[in-house]
Amino acid sequence: MDAPESNFTQAAADRPTLLRGWRPWAIAAAAAVLGLVLFARSGKKEPAANPAGRAVPVTVVLARKGDMAVSLTGLGTVTSLNSVTVKSRVDGQLLRVAFTEGQMVRQGELLAEIDPRPFQVQLMQAEGQFAKDRAARDNAVADLKRLQALVQQGIVSRQQLDTQTTSVAQFEAALMADQAQVESAKLNLTYSRITAPISGRAGLRLVDAGNMVRATDANGLATIAPIQPINVVFAVPADNIQQVLAQSTKGGKLPVEAWDRDLKTRLAAGTLAAIDNQVDPTTGTVRMKALFPNDDHSLFPNQFVNARLRVDTLCGVVIVPTAAVQRSPQGSFVYVVKTDGTVDLRTIEVQGTDGDDTAVIKGLVGGETIVTDGLEKLRPGSKVSLPKAPGAKG
Repeated sequence: MDAPESNFTQAAADRPTLLRGWRPWAIAAAAAVLGLVLFARSGKKEPAANPAGRAVPVTVVLARKGDMAVSLTGLGTVTSLNSVTVKSRVDGQLLRVAFTEGQMVRQGELLAEIDPRPFQVQLMQAEGQFAKDRAARDNAVADLKRLQALVQQGIVSRQQLDTQTTSVAQFEAALMADQAQVESAKLNLTYSRITAPISGRAGLRLVDAGNMVRATDANGLATIAPIQPINVVFAVPADNIQQVLAQSTKGGKLPVEAWDRDLKTRLAAGTLAAIDNQVDPTTGTVRMKALFPNDDHSLFPNQFVNARLRVDTLCGVVIVPTAAVQRSPQGSFVYVVKTDGTVDLRTIEVQGTDGDDTAVIKGLVGGETIVTDGLEKLRPGSKVSLPKAPGAKG
């Protein structure tokens, strides 16, 4: 009876050893099975981004046929035709300033006044000296006439007559110098009233009334900048210069438009006035100047704008939004919406681009529906969902 009990006890004692022996093999087998399951699942294809029956929401537009302008766009700076720093031409105390900062002034209009009394005194002195020398000259002329009569009678010598003639000439020269002093004093008195040398907008006042001003002051009193008309200086790539020259030689002025920094608002319209005579080697561009009437004062000196120079007009082309045109190694293409609500990839040939518009000369006709937004989810044959018209039901 003791033998079976001892065998059972021995088997129980050997069980941990058996378990320890087969546990690594069980773990390895489970891992292998799990790997096979994952491999099988990885071999299955994921559902497509656009499964059959699910329409992709897109934005569309109709391709239109018409004329499209071809323009060159360059960053430009608004500049005045000429800018003047108003300075005093005489030294003195500034009595008053007769203009308002930012005021439109006309040529010859009074801007400021310097104390005129010192110049009035100088004028009086010059006029007094002139009158004194003129009286002396008149007396010398009278003596000369008497000497001429006495010489004819042989009473005085010819030498006395020559001396008196020379004296008269000296007084005449002195009168000329006195007259110059008078004119100089009058000119200084005129300069005490500072007037606008040109018409334009006055800048900020640089000197206040009561200060001493001098002709040697570097800053001056204010600046005046004409704004009607006004220039815009901009640059275009040197590769396009021949196209610009070819159009300019046909006669007439090439139209130029000034737009804001975001190219969303047109500020003014003008014409091309001049083309620089050389290419800037550092930027590879050619500077150009356009003239704008600026009747509404929309352009301001030193303002940064985008200048658009129209160099050509493409007639009778199909026009689509630039955002709709996609590119691949095979060329440009667009997605065209068919009557069954699916899209077709259409290869096109582009002739030119102008901002938001692109001219197509091959591959499209006017009136076709082109996808402009949602392109990244499309494939040839994909179903699309078009936006509903405002107020539509369902």
